[in-house]
Amino acid sequence: MLSKSQIKLITSLKQKKYRQQHGLFVVEGIKTITELLQSSFNLQKLYTTKSFKIDANNNKIDEILISDSDLKRISFLANPNTALAIFEIPKPKKIEKSGLILALDAIRDPGNLGTIIRLCDWFGIKNLVCSNQTVDCYNPKVVQATMGSITRININYVNLENFLKSTNLPIYGAFMDGTNVYQKQALADGILVMGNEANGISEPIEALITEKLSIPRFGDLQATESLNVATATAILLSEFRRRN
Repeated sequence: MLSKSQIKLITSLKQKKYRQQHGLFVVEGIKTITELLQSSFNLQKLYTTKSFKIDANNNKIDEILISDSDLKRISFLANPNTALAIFEIPKPKKIEKSGLILALDAIRDPGNLGTIIRLCDWFGIKNLVCSNQTVDCYNPKVVQATMGSITRININYVNLENFLKSTNLPIYGAFMDGTNVYQKQALADGILVMGNEANGISEPIEALITEKLSIPRFGDLQATESLNVATATAILLSEFRRRN
């Protein structure tokens, strides 16, 4: 049976300030937990309703068996999935200013960020740079949406304006009125900036963009206002990789 202090700690990790205070985050579901156990992330606690003897780097994991009702008390999911683990938040690595870097300007939706992290994994983007206004990547909904890809991407939160000012790399930005990405003759490695779901790229960041790109609409009515930011990111990353 879980103690009150254990329940209090786990449920507090739903909030960013407590994740930062304790240096911990929550992961749910056997598949995602297994992915993290096979990475360099450090496990603190594993609570499960069914022993599944996860093997991480040939080390047996000490499981804490709990009841279904206890799992429901600590889970952030509507339908809890067998296990919940607490991992330590790793220290971010230095940003490698080479290759293609993805930068996010105030992405707020956890599902979008989780999907974008998976896209980075799929397209081989090693470094993801997030503005300080972007949703926390250790938000439980973000972690769930990454499906384990969070272990393979170097994610840094920075003052994005200062970061972009410090680089000599080309800086691309996604805009409705940019150059048609399919007609662009060359796409060199650099930094690709994606903007906020509602407002796009902010004015201070727009001023630093060296090349505006757009994804053309092909629908007859041309009525769709915009693409979801994760969808747009997938299209642009695919085009960069196709060209290079």
